[in-house]
Amino acid sequence: MDGMLPLDDDNPTHRTPFVTWALIAANVLAFLWQLDFGLERSVMRFGFIPADLSRGDMTELPHSLYSMFMHGGWLHLLGNVWFLRIFGDNIEDELGHLKFLIFYLLCGFAADAAHYISAPMSKIPVVGASGAISAVLGAYMIRHPTARVRAWTGFWFHPIAELPAIVFLFFWAAMQFLMAVSTIGMKGGGVAYWAHLGGFIAGVIFILIFGPRRRAWKPGEW
Repeated sequence: MDGMLPLDDDNPTHRTPFVTWALIAANVLAFLWQLDFGLERSVMRFGFIPADLSRGDMTELPHSLYSMFMHGGWLHLLGNVWFLRIFGDNIEDELGHLKFLIFYLLCGFAADAAHYISAPMSKIPVVGASGAISAVLGAYMIRHPTARVRAWTGFWFHPIAELPAIVFLFFWAAMQFLMAVSTIGMKGGGVAYWAHLGGFIAGVIFILIFGPRRRAWKPGEW
């Protein structure tokens, strides 16, 4: 995940975020398996490759799911699960455990679809939870725009800033858009910015479609 680094937010929850924790654990366990299997080998074998799908290889479709839990390195993994830890619990709190899991997976597929549309003949395998987590950020911006996010800015004169979520996340999305536009005409490689942007937009759309109206949570509610 790119841009400023969030440190925490001031947005309390009522539900224990079991699914968020499970997704973090699944990503970590999948990466440990990758290291055992061979990192490069696992990416080439199970990453999502648009060109294969363009050639009519329907066996590539499940790779969209596999790749959603795989990463290209420790920094890639840690950055993604850090964002999910901070923002995922609030969206799970809004949707409920099962609905949040469905939301996360659907948006992950939408992110891969955006990447596919941007580079249908790319032979470079795509891995990472970034697309699905970008959707969580989009949903958070819509549902919790005024929540305060404490972030590391990277500016030596003001390294830590507290910002409204809508400011922090709009800046993050704008950076993804600019980076995505900069890749137009390139043959591929690096970060799948169109997947980030597609996931973010999917998160905004899906949270508006089946997100709940604001109401009090009741104990024991799933």
